[in-house]
Amino acid sequence: MIIVKCAKCKKKIFKYQKIGNGHLWHCWKERIIENYSLQDGNKIKCQCGNLIGIEQGKWIKMKQHSFIYSGTIIKK
Repeated sequence: MIIVKCAKCKKKIFKYQKIGNGHLWHCWKERIIENYSLQDGNKIKCQCGNLIGIEQGKWIKMKQHSFIYSGTIIKK
């Protein structure tokens, strides 16, 4: 379980179950446990207005350098 936070204001965006090593390029919607983000059409934003990602069907394509994350990653 990892916690994704905004890079600008450090507020929580969502709790996410990350599986496997590597970067967080996109988040599968079914693995989001708790969602604190704001949605503006297909854009996922923080409460401060920072663009975090864009919804694309089954996943959210994350905008690199607009978020940080911490927590434990499940090994494959």
